[in-house]
Amino acid sequence: MAEGENIIPINIEDEMRGAYIDYSMSVIVSRALPDVRDGLKPVHRRVLYGMAELGLSYNRPYKKSARIVGEVLGKYHPHGDSSVYDTMVRLAQPWSLRYQLVDGQGNFGSIDGDSPAAMRYTEARLKEIAGEMLADLKKDTVDFTPNFDDSLKEPSVLPAKIPNLLVNGASGIAVGMATNMPPHNLTEVAAGINAYIDNNDITTKELAEFVKGPDFPTGGIVYGYDGVRNYLETGRGRVVMRAVAGFETTKTGREQIVVTEIPYMVNKASMIEKTAQLVNEKKIEGISNIRDESDRRGIRIVYELKKDSVPEVVLNMLYKHTQLQSTFSVNNIALVKGRPMTLNIKDLISEYVKHRHEVVVRRTQFELDEAERRLHILEGYLIALDNLDDVIALIRGSKDGDVARQGLMNDFDLSELQAKAILDMRLQRLTGLERDKILNEHKEVLELVEQLKAILASEELRMNIIREELQEVVDKYGDERRSKIEYNADDLEIEDLIADEEMVITISKEGYIKRTPLKEFRQQNRGGVGSRGAKSKTDDHTEHMFVATNHNFLLIFTNTGKVYWLKVFKVPEGSKTAKGRPLQNLIQISSEEEVQAVVNVKNLKDEDYINNHHLIFVTEQGLVKKTLLEAYSRPRQNGIAAININEGDKLLDVQMTTGSSEVIVAVRSGRAIRFNESAVRSMGRNSTGVRAIRLDDGGDDKVVGMACITDSETESLLVVSEKGYGKRSPIADYRETNRGGKGVKTLNVTDKTGKLISIDNVTDSNDLMIITKSGITIRMAVEGLRVMGRATQGVKLIRLNGEDEISSIAKIEISEEMLEEAENLEGEVSTENATETPDSEASTDNSTEESAE
Repeated sequence: MAEGENIIPINIEDEMRGAYIDYSMSVIVSRALPDVRDGLKPVHRRVLYGMAELGLSYNRPYKKSARIVGEVLGKYHPHGDSSVYDTMVRLAQPWSLRYQLVDGQGNFGSIDGDSPAAMRYTEARLKEIAGEMLADLKKDTVDFTPNFDDSLKEPSVLPAKIPNLLVNGASGIAVGMATNMPPHNLTEVAAGINAYIDNNDITTKELAEFVKGPDFPTGGIVYGYDGVRNYLETGRGRVVMRAVAGFETTKTGREQIVVTEIPYMVNKASMIEKTAQLVNEKKIEGISNIRDESDRRGIRIVYELKKDSVPEVVLNMLYKHTQLQSTFSVNNIALVKGRPMTLNIKDLISEYVKHRHEVVVRRTQFELDEAERRLHILEGYLIALDNLDDVIALIRGSKDGDVARQGLMNDFDLSELQAKAILDMRLQRLTGLERDKILNEHKEVLELVEQLKAILASEELRMNIIREELQEVVDKYGDERRSKIEYNADDLEIEDLIADEEMVITISKEGYIKRTPLKEFRQQNRGGVGSRGAKSKTDDHTEHMFVATNHNFLLIFTNTGKVYWLKVFKVPEGSKTAKGRPLQNLIQISSEEEVQAVVNVKNLKDEDYINNHHLIFVTEQGLVKKTLLEAYSRPRQNGIAAININEGDKLLDVQMTTGSSEVIVAVRSGRAIRFNESAVRSMGRNSTGVRAIRLDDGGDDKVVGMACITDSETESLLVVSEKGYGKRSPIADYRETNRGGKGVKTLNVTDKTGKLISIDNVTDSNDLMIITKSGITIRMAVEGLRVMGRATQGVKLIRLNGEDEISSIAKIEISEEMLEEAENLEGEVSTENATETPDSEASTDNSTEESAE
């Protein structure tokens, strides 16, 4: 060890911890977090102060940005020039700051993310509103600290006549913490500050009536108020922002979505590029072209839609998958007396008012000191004027200025300041007119001193000054809110992204399911050969087919008596010829279970709906059960028990009723029974049911279908046999009896017709869709089927090839919109498959009713 050296052992862990804490506090206090008083970080403050020192006020010529950056770097901010220039650029961007503080000339970047031109090409000066931030800076309103080399002084905070932190917000990442504060409207913030001054005990909830929420420079929509309420009350929250979009129609009839405002801090060009990528990847459908028609007048992004697209659905998809909807995570952290704190809206306003109060006190004291100094000098002038001849004689007889000053002080009891002022006074001030001016000024200054002392003695007067100065700022710079707030916006549901279209749902015997738009199935006349439908394996065929809308719930009942839930839009969409996907991939149904019935339900959350509808169950062995829909209104992933099934029996069908329907149950041998729904009492989920119809002896007979009649005057009963024959019969032909009987004949079953396979209640406004085991489908109007007696064999509905048989039949409710669509397509309907079987094929068997009761 050399002489004089002293080695001190240090624990490296302690040294690293201390060094890192010092570093982190330096970043927090001197770089990343804004001061709660003026809302500025050191670099922002230095840029504004440096520009003010260069004389770059709003009414002065611009100066080169490089000159400004050099001034700030050389005097106050010894860091990289890019940090200073980037800061100044952001202060000049209208899409970054709600109220710009710098007036830039040249290329200062764009909302598309374009970089600004180099500092040697651009020029800048302060905005007029920036002058309010620097006002009264030279009146000892704030403390000044030494700069980095202790050669100059710089302000530790600006007087900030505008509440900059609230109106412009702030963002920054420190060590171990970050801040992200949204901008607000100046008029609203001023109203909130006034409300706080009137009542310091005001609550954040009451302040929210004045400061309604963020007001972003790019406008847009604040979607939902929960996040706003949270950050106003706690300082933290999540604000959802949406673009402003509208719908337009071109001259050619194409519909467009036009976006005129985008969320804050969203890069427009990047957003459009990513949207185009999503369209190409088919993640967003319905858009044929995207154009950016923005110019200096404003933003205009045009999404041109495909012919059949629904604008509302496409817009919701854009909100869901692109930055047309984004979030602003609020984290109100700012430095309070040098320490980082999380602040709610009341805290922010309170700290700002405290700062302005201190500024007013210090400014008033400074002005009072200046006024008293001036008053002291004026009093000296008046003494000199009252003794003018003696003063002149003393001055003329003095050897030099020092002697004259001392003589004035001794002879007339003047202070050194007064004596010096008298000696510096011009002879012109000795005229009578000038004397009057001195007297008037003395009176005015005396009044000013009293006024300033009154201000210092009264907090109420100081608060009135804060209020008045703030109102002056609002009158000069206040404007209308740019961001609209949607207070009652609901969370975006997945249903909002799906058009509520009519879909044909098909489920095969082996459990393959799909949905196909109903418009793919064009109407044909009865007796046609149909068109190719679902492709399936040779041993598989479509077993269930029905029509539902995308937003409906499917209640899927299996042979084991369980029920599962599935939203229609979650069923994979496929063409008529597609096979579909296994149901096991969509719901947790076991491999042993087979789908026996599906009920289409509009809503499971509406209390009136679920408590005024019932489900009617019928089994193959003729049992019937009624249960309130409410018992099945709480979906569970693993399904629940819906009905207790006896051994040897199987659930056949489930239908929804209003509680006052009439039920017709038919069996394979061609018989049907009609009874009122009230004959079946409401039971629980785990009950078995009661007898609906008695089967023929021999074991071959079984129930094939059930129809629930709501209006027997307009409805008729449609029956279809396995070889393609069908007919409609009046409901009145089936007299109402008690349940449990054998019923009456509903179809004359022959070898030609085959056994009865389906029944349904229909009206003239319905369509009928038939699918065969080989996958052939046909859609026809029920109106084309004439009403016949219940004991006839009917007419041919579809020509079957070879050993093909009818697999499933679905009734379609035709809306007015669908009728209009059908009329538009009328000229396009193919007639090659529309050969009608002659009426002579209808049976003339008018045999008398064969009651089996």
